[in-house]
Amino acid sequence: MKGREFNKKPNFKKIGHLQEDSFESRIRPRYGVGLHMTLFSFTTRASRVRPASKLFIPQNHVQFHGGSHPQGYKDGRRVQKHEAWFVKVVCTLFFYSQPLNDSCLGYLRMNLTPSIEFQVVKWLSHPAFGLKFFEFSRVNFNITHSYQTYNLLLRSFCNMGLLLSAKLVFDYMRIDGHLPDSSVVGSMISSFARAGNFGMAKTLLAEIQSDDVGISVFSVNNLLNMMIKQNQVEEAVSLYKENLGSNFYPDNWTFNILIQGLCKAGQVDQAFEFFYGMRSFDCSPDILTYNTIIGGLCRANEVDRGHKLLNEIQSRGDPAPDVVTYTSVISGFCKLGKMWEASALFNQMINSGTVPTVVTFNVLIDGFGKVGDMLSAKSMYGKMVSFGCVADVVTFTSLIDGYCRNGDVNQSLQLWNAMKTRYIPPNVYTYAITINALCKENRLHEARELLRELKCTSIVPKPFIFNPVIDGFCKSGDLDEANLIVGEMEEKKCYPDKLTFTILIIGHCMKGRMLDAIGIFNKMLSVGCTPDCVMVDSLASLLFKAGMPIEASRVTTIVSQDMKLASSSSLDNNVPLRINRVVPVAV
Repeated sequence: MKGREFNKKPNFKKIGHLQEDSFESRIRPRYGVGLHMTLFSFTTRASRVRPASKLFIPQNHVQFHGGSHPQGYKDGRRVQKHEAWFVKVVCTLFFYSQPLNDSCLGYLRMNLTPSIEFQVVKWLSHPAFGLKFFEFSRVNFNITHSYQTYNLLLRSFCNMGLLLSAKLVFDYMRIDGHLPDSSVVGSMISSFARAGNFGMAKTLLAEIQSDDVGISVFSVNNLLNMMIKQNQVEEAVSLYKENLGSNFYPDNWTFNILIQGLCKAGQVDQAFEFFYGMRSFDCSPDILTYNTIIGGLCRANEVDRGHKLLNEIQSRGDPAPDVVTYTSVISGFCKLGKMWEASALFNQMINSGTVPTVVTFNVLIDGFGKVGDMLSAKSMYGKMVSFGCVADVVTFTSLIDGYCRNGDVNQSLQLWNAMKTRYIPPNVYTYAITINALCKENRLHEARELLRELKCTSIVPKPFIFNPVIDGFCKSGDLDEANLIVGEMEEKKCYPDKLTFTILIIGHCMKGRMLDAIGIFNKMLSVGCTPDCVMVDSLASLLFKAGMPIEASRVTTIVSQDMKLASSSSLDNNVPLRINRVVPVAV
């Protein structure tokens, strides 16, 4: 028999819930006879059997490991040579000689044991084959599979992401009366959660609770954390309450996950309920808990409550506040413009021995810049070096913003050049702030140069960067340059927003290019950008003044119809003024 007949790859097809080999393909008769003769030789001369010939070991989709036992087999009893040979024969028969005749089935029914069956599953290289043999032996031989077999298949399917197959094996396991290991169940729950199937993860959790199987707090925490990351905060809270007292006992990390999710969602008061309930489970708030609560309060502009909580942990000293605790409250004061309180707390932090980070300095510099106190902002910038902090793009952007707010654009440009000297690339906000400030001073050509520089970067721009420059050129009457900039922003995958269209429409109207303005208005509608009432009224008024009352009336009619069809994303192509997306911005 030629070797290629044995190495021929089985045909793959989709079966049920996983990708498996088709076991319906038949081997030629003489091969089946050879296999049966091999089995007969084994049954009659087991004591004198020699190591398996490579002829009978498939080399492709079924891989047998050499030696006296399957690779990785950790059973305490060493597998005997004749058992290893029997495993190879069973694997070969099962893979290449389906269906088996009655004599083979009878012999296997008499000699297959749960331990041999585990070795067969282990020797098959892909768990899909293992599951096929698992189900085959379950139906034909009525074998109660060992816990090791279930454990092997469950872990393999979870690792490969074949979750429906894992759930099938899990159901078989429960039917056979095996209690699943908590670590395996935890792995399954985590796998379903990573796949976004939180419903199945919760079902698994409920099933093992009904079996009175303990689940590790790590597994539940992992599930809660994944739900929080997917913004399913309310569902996570419900899951926690449903499993409380059912062989699940929360720890600090459980509470930190829920508190963090609630604070991120702005539900600080509900987060406090968990905060105060921690001690009922012998849990104590740690510094992460306090930082989360204080950060949530400050983001909700309840800075005084956050500061009060900071004072409480300062007085207790356990846990001691860290730089994150101080920086959260300092940032809250800066956002409210309370720079005296922010500076006082900064000095208090220094006196306590807590070393500030670059984030601490950045929030202070930004706060001073927004209130126009650039001397204090510059002073904070100078202190950074003494604390080992290196200025980054956020530092420079905050300083540039502060000088621009004070009208000192030249100082901002000096900082811009300082960034280049230090090889600190500006970000999208650095460009936006500087370009907007230049446009306010009517320095359009300098702003235009920054746009050309932006074009050569990898930054994905936003319309608010381009709009001030487009507006400046429209007001100066240079509509061609304005339209050219619109084309450049679209080349960067940055598409006009409502303000961009409004600027262009009004700019073309003011220049007397009414037909162009109507074309831009139609393009605005065609891309699904709904104009506001102010823009529509302005366009209609300008059209009416230009002696185009019919067009003015049709513009207002179209917009009023769109308001009634707000639930629909498509536009009615029968409306005369609605033109397709290929309409140019201007003629």
